[in-house]
Amino acid sequence: MASDPAPVDAAEPRPGWMRRWLPRLGRRGLDIVYPAHCPGCGSGTAEPGALCGACWQTMAFIARPYCERLGTPFSVDVGGPLLSPAAIAEPPAFDRARAVALHEGDARLFVTRLKFGDRLDLAKPMGRLMAAAGKEVLEGAHALVPVPLHWTRHLWRRFNQSSVLAEEIALQCGVPVMHDLIRRRKRTPQQIGLSKAERASNLQGAFEVPVAAKPRVEGRHLVLVDDVHTTGATLNACARVLRRAGAARIDVVTFTKVANPLSNPI
Repeated sequence: MASDPAPVDAAEPRPGWMRRWLPRLGRRGLDIVYPAHCPGCGSGTAEPGALCGACWQTMAFIARPYCERLGTPFSVDVGGPLLSPAAIAEPPAFDRARAVALHEGDARLFVTRLKFGDRLDLAKPMGRLMAAAGKEVLEGAHALVPVPLHWTRHLWRRFNQSSVLAEEIALQCGVPVMHDLIRRRKRTPQQIGLSKAERASNLQGAFEVPVAAKPRVEGRHLVLVDDVHTTGATLNACARVLRRAGAARIDVVTFTKVANPLSNPI
């Protein structure tokens, strides 16, 4: 006697055509209701989160030739890897720094809007660009380490822009984010408008690696993530505590770089 047909399992995978087309139809419906737009100016774009041509052209993207340590661009290409006079005179506590663009124009505007305007939608395109700009320093890294905020400032702002950017970079490169490797143990005044020496003094003893985190720091290649690289005071302070905790290599990825912080303090 023929057996009854097996009951259909409600969890059985959909046919191939359904798996291929349902997500596309869903995305198409969202595009109709919420058309893709440039996060910078709001004009229409072909892809959600992508910058339009006008905003793209205003970005002063950083490309070689630049200082291999600080990532500061040179105006003339004389060939070969180069170090800037600043990197030779005062070597940073980190190994290499990379940034997407100079801190001017729309790049500066994006940083300001993300940090002070709650424009979290900007984190996606910014993170994508940071992953591309930092490709060589992200390769082989064990973890991304966002520069932390003091808990009181985090409570007031409701988010840490460095953590948000690090999460977007992680989606692009697959390097995990470790938010607890550095702790900001004292609240410091805002760095805006301070000189290089004042910034360094302001950050004395501001960061620490918690005892419980040290096993995950020792011998690792870590990449610090922040929105802006100005004088490097904050990045150096973070790099020093990681180095003392045993990190083998410390690199930096930021969205913007201030080419001459002495003449353009932020």
